[in-house]
Amino acid sequence: MKINTVDLKMMDYGKCLELQNRILELRDAEKIDDTLLMVEHPAVLTQGRISNDANILTESRILEEMGIEVFKTSRGGDVTYHGPGQIVGYPIINLKKAGLSVKDYLDRIQEVFIRMLEEEYGIIAHKEEAKYTGVWIGQDKVTAIGIHVKRMITMHGFAMNINTNLDHFSLINPCGLSDRRPTSLKNIIKRELVLDDIKEKIIKYFGDVFNAEMVRMADKKLLDHLEAEKSKIRKC
Repeated sequence: MKINTVDLKMMDYGKCLELQNRILELRDAEKIDDTLLMVEHPAVLTQGRISNDANILTESRILEEMGIEVFKTSRGGDVTYHGPGQIVGYPIINLKKAGLSVKDYLDRIQEVFIRMLEEEYGIIAHKEEAKYTGVWIGQDKVTAIGIHVKRMITMHGFAMNINTNLDHFSLINPCGLSDRRPTSLKNIIKRELVLDDIKEKIIKYFGDVFNAEMVRMADKKLLDHLEAEKSKIRKC
C-alpha cells in the first residue's frame, strides 16, 4: 500500500474541501494513489452531518467580525474548530483496495495518535469504545476525528491540537459535548512545539499503523496532476 503525503501548509478550509473532492473522484477512477493531505487552516468552524446549530455558542455577527467562517460538511460528528497551531489531516484512501472496513479504518486512525503520544512523549492516551470518536487524554480530547466515506473512499479526517489557541473552543460546544473539553500537546507538555516535526511523526506512525509506504509529494506536483486530469476531462 502506497500513500502520497502532501503538506499544504496553511490553506483556507473551503479551498481544501474542494481539493479533497477532486482527489476523491480521481481515486475512485484509479487515476491517483491514496493520498494524505496535511494542512493548517485559518480559524474556521465546521459542522458535521448531525450538527446542532445550538452548539455554536457565538452570534454569527461576532464570528464575522472575528473573520471566522462556518461550513456545513458531509463528515460525521457535530461542530468543531480548526485554526492555526492545529495539524489537520485528510486521508483519501480506498478502503476496499486496502482491505479495511470503516471500523478498521477509524480504529487505525486513533491508534496512530495513541501510539505516537506514548512512544514519543510518554503520554498515555486512549479511545472510547462505542461512545466518542477521537483520541483522549483522561477526559480531554487532543485529536478530533470526523470522516465521510463515499464509494468506500474516505475523506475529511483528523485534527490534532498542537499549539492551538484553546480559547477559541469556547465559541462552541466542541463535537456537541458540553461536559468534555479539548486540550493540546502544548498544554500537556508545557512548551511550544514545531509543527513540521509533529507532521513528520504523524506520517511515520501513519505508515507504521497502516503498513503503508508514505511517499512525499510536493503540493505543486499534486496540483499540476489535478489540473492535468481536469484538462483531459474538458477535452472529452
